[in-house]
Amino acid sequence: MTLTRRMLMATSAAAFALTAMPLRAQEPIVIKFSHVVAPETPKGKGAEKFKQLAEEYTDGRVTVDVYPNSQLYKDKEELEALQMGAVQMLAPSLAKFGPLGVGDFEVFDLPYIFPDRTALQKVTSGEVGDALLAKLEPKGITGLAYWDNGFKIMTANSPLRMPEDFLGQKMRIQSSKVLEAQFQALGAVPQVMAFSEVYQAMQTGVVDGSENTPSNVYTQKMHEVQKHATVSNHGYIGYAVIVNKAFWDGLPDDVREQLDRAMVDASEYANSIAQDENAAALQAIRDAGTTEVHEQTPEEREAWMAELESVYAEMESRIGKETIEMVRSATR
Repeated sequence: MTLTRRMLMATSAAAFALTAMPLRAQEPIVIKFSHVVAPETPKGKGAEKFKQLAEEYTDGRVTVDVYPNSQLYKDKEELEALQMGAVQMLAPSLAKFGPLGVGDFEVFDLPYIFPDRTALQKVTSGEVGDALLAKLEPKGITGLAYWDNGFKIMTANSPLRMPEDFLGQKMRIQSSKVLEAQFQALGAVPQVMAFSEVYQAMQTGVVDGSENTPSNVYTQKMHEVQKHATVSNHGYIGYAVIVNKAFWDGLPDDVREQLDRAMVDASEYANSIAQDENAAALQAIRDAGTTEVHEQTPEEREAWMAELESVYAEMESRIGKETIEMVRSATR
């Protein structure tokens, strides 16, 4: 059965359920919350916290069913599923909105654009972050919150210390033109691949390496099939918690208010644990002994930054010069 057909069936079932609501008003409103990472990650724990709080704050009027690890949809499928109403809530990485036609979000993919977490939070917790979420509304999507994952490390089966070490390396990326340009600038060969397929691709040599946060690397056991890791903090992975706009707007006002409250509290929790989770995962990777972990030196960082500076000019027309400047101004 094709994805679109499955979605249409799910949407029809959801529509029938809505028409039946007056007859069975006592039944809770169901929110399907789908994501692609493990339950033990910051996003996975944030989703479970939202479930707990949403059900508590609404006195059981809402039930949140969480589906981790691509149980329902893979990377490329989930946004279409949300727009069609087959699921109600997602927390996709910010890179996913570029292919949807909102290229502004790919500003988060630019290498070294965030010097540290403080600079990042000035964007996600401020007017710039709100303005970006508002751009999703015409796509039938309401943005509720930003969830932190963390800064990325590079992994491969050979050391990645200087830019020339990337030459010819097949590196898995999310679907993002910025990430594609980043690896091309380093001389690597970027390969778009669903997150759920990366471990096997590394194991079989389809790709040589990837970039991700330590928590994602560890929980997906990528360190078992990658001999080297460089703690470069060159890029950022974050998520936007989003909901189907028609579904959200159609909720009773008091229910929506309690869900907003639950999202605020769940977001504070998810963002508070991200840094500790990544530090613990990085130590666990070291302790496993399968991967040699290298801390990037200031000289190596400067060499990477110099090689990647061209990505900014190349991506101006896609992301928008104004958006890049807004983010840079907010982080100063």
